[in-house]
Amino acid sequence: MAAPGLLPGMGRLLEMPAVLGRLSRAYSKSHAIAEVLQLPKRQLTKLVFPLQELERYLLPDSKPDLHLDTFDPSLEDIARAESFFTASARNRVEYLSSAVRLDHAPDLPRPEVCFIGRSNVGKSSLIKALFSLAPEVEVRVSKNPGHTKKMNFFKVGKFFTLVDMPGYGYRAPEDFVDMVETYLKERKNLMRTFLLIDSVVGIQKADDIAIEMCEEFALPYVMVLTKIDKSSKGHLLKQVLQIQKFVDTKTQGCFPQLFPVSAVTYSGIHLLRCFIANITGNLKD
Repeated sequence: MAAPGLLPGMGRLLEMPAVLGRLSRAYSKSHAIAEVLQLPKRQLTKLVFPLQELERYLLPDSKPDLHLDTFDPSLEDIARAESFFTASARNRVEYLSSAVRLDHAPDLPRPEVCFIGRSNVGKSSLIKALFSLAPEVEVRVSKNPGHTKKMNFFKVGKFFTLVDMPGYGYRAPEDFVDMVETYLKERKNLMRTFLLIDSVVGIQKADDIAIEMCEEFALPYVMVLTKIDKSSKGHLLKQVLQIQKFVDTKTQGCFPQLFPVSAVTYSGIHLLRCFIANITGNLKD
């Protein structure tokens, strides 16, 4: 029996293993936005707007609100956002420094965003994908969960700073709570916290730590669903619907729209870059 809200036949996909399709193989590396804009409409939607693509498989009469209109940029805005992430002589995208305490962090006036998530959620892989237009930026990706032990600061031109936070859960730093809590509470130029959730397993008990901190401190945050290439379409839809219900009913400060992404196929990466550029004030005319 199909899960509620899914088109007939989608239920069978829930038990199927994840299989990377033709799109995943074709776009397993970052493509310049000029190339993306030349794709057929269906392929472009899969790559740039994966949540819209998933919505196609929901029954028309029982569609839950995925808040697709909350952030719905034009392709022109997405192309503009790409320029901020593209390294050049005039736009330096680079690693700045690391810190274990807030008072050791660089004092930067520009807007800041931070990425936080459970160990092995794919945080470093995602950040590396975001910086794929600046290949000289070194983001260490390890096969061993929990290798990020410090707050790592990356400068994105004159536009904003991106912070890679230590993972929580398995092999988390002993002072994780003190380090991260102090940063989240006191960093004045923090514009948005990006909370990464593994789309294969959904929200876990360990994720409650980060969610509770964001809610307690009244921080604006957004949930990014990683590893969407690892699941069948049916399983991914099931997770999206469960997480969307949680956001709608259990949170106050979470941005209503989810951002599914893959660091392997780059699906959702262009849209996420655009959202970052927008909330840091860089898409304003």
